[in-house]
Amino acid sequence: MIQYYDLEFCTAELYNDYAIVIMKKGVTVAPKYIGTFLEIVNKHYKNKPFVYISYRINSYSVNPATHLESSKVPSLIGVAVVSDDPLQKIQTKVEKPFFEKEFQHFNTIEEALNWKDEIIKKYKD
Repeated sequence: MIQYYDLEFCTAELYNDYAIVIMKKGVTVAPKYIGTFLEIVNKHYKNKPFVYISYRINSYSVNPATHLESSKVPSLIGVAVVSDDPLQKIQTKVEKPFFEKEFQHFNTIEEALNWKDEIIKKYKD
């Protein structure tokens, strides 16, 4: 791990080419958090492709408009949602059209990391 953040709305573990983010229970993920997200991204991934892994272990809601804003981040090449909750799989299908890049649901972190490796490789080729 390169850096760890414990923010008001989430915890984030940043690695070389991916970030694992766990939203805190009861949060509503909304575009207002994009500013904080951009500060972190610009500090760690300014000109380097990375994948955002949303590890959904807590109960919270997502405003899909957030994905419209995060799609504009040039270095963000994909989002992986990780949860074995069937409702989260449905939620991922609702969110996906709002994100204009790679966006997939996985049951485990390992599956998400394998996918991350594939799209990072495609981006570099």
